[in-house]
Amino acid sequence: MELHADQATVPSTSAAPARARPSRLAGLDGIRGLAALFVVLHHCWLLSYPGFPVNGGPAWAGWLVYGHLAVVVFIVLSGFSLAVSPARSGWRLDGLRRFAYRRAWRILPPYWTALLFSLVVAWTLIPQPGQGSPTLKSVLVYGLLVQDLFGSPSPNGVFWSIAVEAQLYVAFPLMLLVLRRAGAAALVGGVTVIVAAVGLLAPAVPAVDLFMRLTPQFAVLFALGAVAAGVERAHGSRWVPRLPWLALLAAVPVLLMIVAGGPVWVVGHYFWVDLVVGPAVALLLAAVASGRPRPFVRLLDTRALRRLGSFSYSLYLIHAPILVVLNRLVLAPRLAPGLPVFLTTLAIGVPLSLLAAWLFASAFELPFQRHRGWRALWTALRRG
Repeated sequence: MELHADQATVPSTSAAPARARPSRLAGLDGIRGLAALFVVLHHCWLLSYPGFPVNGGPAWAGWLVYGHLAVVVFIVLSGFSLAVSPARSGWRLDGLRRFAYRRAWRILPPYWTALLFSLVVAWTLIPQPGQGSPTLKSVLVYGLLVQDLFGSPSPNGVFWSIAVEAQLYVAFPLMLLVLRRAGAAALVGGVTVIVAAVGLLAPAVPAVDLFMRLTPQFAVLFALGAVAAGVERAHGSRWVPRLPWLALLAAVPVLLMIVAGGPVWVVGHYFWVDLVVGPAVALLLAAVASGRPRPFVRLLDTRALRRLGSFSYSLYLIHAPILVVLNRLVLAPRLAPGLPVFLTTLAIGVPLSLLAAWLFASAFELPFQRHRGWRALWTALRRG
């Protein structure tokens, strides 16, 4: 999932230059980076302990079972980041064609390059766990970002979320229209009613169950993120200072579900769990965007976390094949299963994934962020 929008360079549309808000919202890159790192840790755990969602590892590592929740953070953050600029201009996009072009330019070059990398690894070294060798159908399905609609061997375990993200981009202009004309409650309420109806009917109605392949609950999460971006329009409101406490209060039901339900129940009910997690994440993002709580925002905005966030999309895209090769071909044949493999996968796989992702981003992601078209990119490359 991209899960990385252009919030870091969104221009302010304030009419008063002296009061123009900062173009970069401090802390969001840090959240993005930590979420991507959590996915990497989750996959280190997943490769080392069979039987998911049962926690076959040590109790202290049990939190690594819930890697899916990092994708929830990504989706809410994506809706938030994309909506920051429209929120500053009356929930209006700067043109549908421009929006579509910028999203494709931002997402597709790293994705298609990561797809090629993943295919080469799967064909020459080892496929993803539980998957056969990718086929020509895999190339077409994953290349066109329709992997959640058509089944085929996956070349990379994280690519499912990129398709969901792309489909949410298509719905985003409609969401902004509803926000502009009917308000936040109408958007979130309307999307939630539709998605909840799908979740309730899916077990009994096969035709409705087909929609579950689209991970429909992510539409609610995306809408929540977009609505939370409205905090940019409410800096003087009395409720803004209360946002951290509201986020903490919204997180209580999530923690209770995890503690009471356990990993098997939570993973089996992610559809509904995601809907409970979404408001907590949206409120947290709104709080961070408003600069609260300040110590937490300063931590998220440290140089190391900003740097991690700058290439977190690349880290998300390419870490899975790297970890599979390391764990299954290098470590598993040489180490005792369980904790030795897990700790060694962490010790080697995490820094290796970070280094590879930084190099990958330097070549295939960051240049497309800095330069908004082929001409600008080509000119920059010629200048060296």
